[in-house]
Amino acid sequence: MASTAAVRRFALAGARPIRSFHCSSRALIKVGDKLPQLDGVLVENSPGNKVDVGELSTGKALLIGVPAAFSPSCSNSHVPGYINSKKLKDAGKVFVIAVNDPFVTKAWAESLDPKGVSGIRFLGDPTAQFTEALDLAFDGSAIFGGPRSKRYALELEDGKVTAMHVEPDNTGLNVSAAEKVLG
Repeated sequence: MASTAAVRRFALAGARPIRSFHCSSRALIKVGDKLPQLDGVLVENSPGNKVDVGELSTGKALLIGVPAAFSPSCSNSHVPGYINSKKLKDAGKVFVIAVNDPFVTKAWAESLDPKGVSGIRFLGDPTAQFTEALDLAFDGSAIFGGPRSKRYALELEDGKVTAMHVEPDNTGLNVSAAEKVLG
């Protein structure tokens, strides 16, 4: 570890030391922010099918975050609300992101939209890195065994957040419901 004097000399030289931690808390992504460019952390259908976050960053898009694939609210109400909405196509590219492995999200997509007619893509965030980078994770250990995503919907235009719908209690289904987000 560098001494305090070495860090000061480094700072005085105009450089900043690299730190693997920070003392301030992360900031929740907000309207006007760009999505973090974390390529390779989101996966679709198999571990080798990494999703380029750039795909989420062009044109109009909607990211729907869910606490868990196959959980009752996610499977019975939240995602079906989007699948069945007549206004879904107006949302642009639509992605459901769950802190699950890609095999689970693939099976879940097949159970909810067997023919894939909605056009919604189901992505896994198996390590929760993407969710944590948005600061939309919560400790779901008691129910889900580890970190999970808050329930949310982020509206995007060219990778920039234009509207946020984050459930204040993490898992409820109110502000992020299809009828509230899509109108």
